[in-house]
Amino acid sequence: MPAETRTAVDKALDLVEAVARADRPPRLTDLAEEVGLHRATAYRVLVDLVRRGWVLRAGDRYLPGTAVLRLSSSAARNSLGALARPVLDRLSERTGMMVNLQVPEADRSRVIDVVRPDRLAMISRLMGEALPVHRFAGPLALVAALDPADRAPYLRTAEADGHPLDGPDGLLADVERTARTGFAVEYGRNEQPVASLGRAVVTRPGAPVCAVTLVGLGAEIDENRLGLLQELLREATDELGRILSGPGSPAPSSPSAAVPTASAPPSIDAARAASESPTAGEHRAGGLHVTDPTESATATPSPASSLSPEGQS
Repeated sequence: MPAETRTAVDKALDLVEAVARADRPPRLTDLAEEVGLHRATAYRVLVDLVRRGWVLRAGDRYLPGTAVLRLSSSAARNSLGALARPVLDRLSERTGMMVNLQVPEADRSRVIDVVRPDRLAMISRLMGEALPVHRFAGPLALVAALDPADRAPYLRTAEADGHPLDGPDGLLADVERTARTGFAVEYGRNEQPVASLGRAVVTRPGAPVCAVTLVGLGAEIDENRLGLLQELLREATDELGRILSGPGSPAPSSPSAAVPTASAPPSIDAARAASESPTAGEHRAGGLHVTDPTESATATPSPASSLSPEGQS
């Protein structure tokens, strides 16, 4: 960040973060150099941070202060990850699949929690990693829930990686379909033969808070089971939206749903016993497999819908 645009808050947070991530307690000169401040300026800010308990001075070195420790303890109880974990655990148990929680960042999404069954230990957890929109269902669901004017940074990342934006197989078509249905499914784009199904949690229109994603083998997110998995994911994301909105808050807005609301979701065993015929109105385009409620149950499937999942994720 250029020095002329840095506020007093920026400088203070830069120093707190530098102290917190240091391998060993740093000295004033170390901190000033790392955050790009004049030594005298860094010292003045550190004096205030020590006074407020955000930094602890020990001789000529600095450590995280008691305020940071109290905040960390509180965040561990009240963070998004802590609030969402019971929802993720239940969804994984009901589906038998890996579940992750992602939050939007400047041009990608960040995985902040993962529940992975032992049977799927061969699939990468991606915990802590930043995921681009053109390779994963989670960021695709988040971008589709944004206001169109806010999608540009995510699209530029995909374009810079050589992924097409325009055309029937382009990212813009994927985003439009996901915005219309509320669900994104991707097959093998990041790791063969892995597939993922994502849905955003939206408490305020145009500003998704996070996304929940089911991850498993592509054969487990097929046309016969997709409807049930969407229903279970819809219930989980709606529940998380209510938790984040808090008691007495207006009901959170939801992305467009591709499946009807059910009074009681079927079990995963019921899905395995479901009809072997493909779900009406489903199609694949641009690697994104979605259920389109506007298509007739009697519509003739497109040629793409008969193809087996190809290398996408």
